[in-house]
Amino acid sequence: MKLSILMPVYNEEARLGEALKQALAVDYPCEVELVTVDDGSQDGTAAILDRVDDPRVRVIRHERNLGKGAAIRTAVRSATGEYLVILDADLEYDPKDIPRLLEPVLDGRTDVVYGNRTFGSHSSFSFWYVMGNKAVTLVANVLYNCYLGDLETCFKLMPVQTYRSLDVRSRGFGMEAEVTGKLLRRGVRPYEVPISYHARSREEGKKITWRDGVKALWILVRERVRTTSPGGSTPGTVTVTPS
Repeated sequence: MKLSILMPVYNEEARLGEALKQALAVDYPCEVELVTVDDGSQDGTAAILDRVDDPRVRVIRHERNLGKGAAIRTAVRSATGEYLVILDADLEYDPKDIPRLLEPVLDGRTDVVYGNRTFGSHSSFSFWYVMGNKAVTLVANVLYNCYLGDLETCFKLMPVQTYRSLDVRSRGFGMEAEVTGKLLRRGVRPYEVPISYHARSREEGKKITWRDGVKALWILVRERVRTTSPGGSTPGTVTVTPS
């Protein structure tokens, strides 16, 4: 099995070097590649990526900023692994948790795994950010009659072909809700494992806002009432045999 780690990057000069170092230092239980997409950064991000000489790293560039969803879409097109996981370059997530996400897949228990964050006073910069996350997740649980703990988590691991089949169109942070909504409509219930998390502040570069939360709610409703699933077929469970 080969895992494609997808890292969208936008103006992360201050943290990118350490994020790459941490991601490449993990002892993964399988072969990995790190597909990094510089989404039109205007700081020193490109220079940092130019200095990377690890053969596991591939760098793709957007001429202008298109949004996280668009960056992931580009990375997925270039991924050569059987599975993928998304890892932001902002140091909020610990790549040492990725092997934990892989365990239920390698054991044959599931194909789709989400990392479930534990929010605490030391790990969350805002009460309203946490409440917004919980509200979006609650709406998804009500709409799709499921029990997710953390819809907006960055750590979403699944087969590359599954992600491609979802045909995710959201360019920004709405891609998190679109991915989950489309999976749930198909009858896929993500397997969740606990992960560590440390949110950065606005001053440190936090980009998501309340507008993204409102958009996520709209996307969840839109996907719930859609009459056909991605690809035009009727909703149904998708089963992918782990490699």
